Amino acid sequence: MAKVNLIAACLVLMVLAAVPVLAHHSFSAEFDATKPVNFTGTVTKIEWTNPHTWFYIDVKDAETGKVENWGFETGNPVALIRQGWTRDTMKIGMVVTVEGTRAKDGTNRGNARNILVNGKKLSAASSEGTNP
Repeated sequence: MAKVNLIAACLVLMVLAAVPVLAHHSFSAEFDATKPVNFTGTVTKIEWTNPHTWFYIDVKDAETGKVENWGFETGNPVALIRQGWTRDTMKIGMVVTVEGTRAKDGTNRGNARNILVNGKKLSAASSEGTNP
């Protein structure tokens, strides 16, 4: 009986572990590679989480002067670390430049490809797969 319970518990754990994988999306499902963006702005928030790290910047529209907050997806924390990032590479209040791709739904979101931080161009380890 104990062996059956152990097998059942293992099966439940495998199913639960697979749920985040099912929720993951492909680049082309959310972002439009034909709509590149390039913004410079001040970092307002950083979410160093799985499955993707997100950061947000305030960007001033050159024509209207209006400030808009943009969110950018990067790779997961491990992928960023492999590209030379640490949790301290980008901090709130820093001015950064982002090269990336706009969200298909037209919202102020994008997938970052490269980020200029303190004068250094770093790969965002994005799902688009382009490095500096």
